[in-house]
Amino acid sequence: MPQIIFLPHEELCPDGKVVEAEAGVTVCDAALANGIEIEHACEKSCACTTCHVIVREGFESLDESDELEDDMLDKAWGLEPESRLSCQAVVGGEDLVVEIPRYTINQVSERH
Repeated sequence: MPQIIFLPHEELCPDGKVVEAEAGVTVCDAALANGIEIEHACEKSCACTTCHVIVREGFESLDESDELEDDMLDKAWGLEPESRLSCQAVVGGEDLVVEIPRYTINQVSERH
């Protein structure tokens, strides 16, 4: 079973976290299932950028992003070539190293 290594994030997982994730689940769902309360203001419908992550390792194992995700990513804070919306990034067969950016463009956190 692939692992996702979440790098330390000051608020969401200060010490970082390593989680097991079944292939086929999204990075967002894996985070939420393991107590990492990543923002997802649009309820994971690819309509915002609050779940933006940067895949530091394993990026090439993910399916390519589609045009809608690419359009949304253009609005994300701190966009990098390995950026993905975690609600759209489906875990494949390889381990991932994921960084959750410090900021989002969301003005108010709903804390789902």
